[in-house]
Amino acid sequence: MIEKTVTVNDKEVKFKSSATIPRLYRIKFKRDIFKDLAKLEKSFKVNEQSFEIEDLEIFENVACIMAYHADKTIPPTIDEWLDEFDRF
Repeated sequence: MIEKTVTVNDKEVKFKSSATIPRLYRIKFKRDIFKDLAKLEKSFKVNEQSFEIEDLEIFENVACIMAYHADKTIPPTIDEWLDEFDRF
């Protein structure tokens, strides 16, 4: 298990990663995290180390689920969670 606290717009955000993450991701987003991460990797290589807007949603989903895994008090939807930041 890995835990890390990162400052995002002057706000401390705790993230946690463990073997539970793929299951939590699948339950919350109805998607396979490994397929999504593979898509990000492919997009990153094809687009010369940049991402398409659609790919950023995957990044937001992964960040949200890792934050939720560390702190169950975060808002129930990703939109509400992202609204806590000026930018992410």
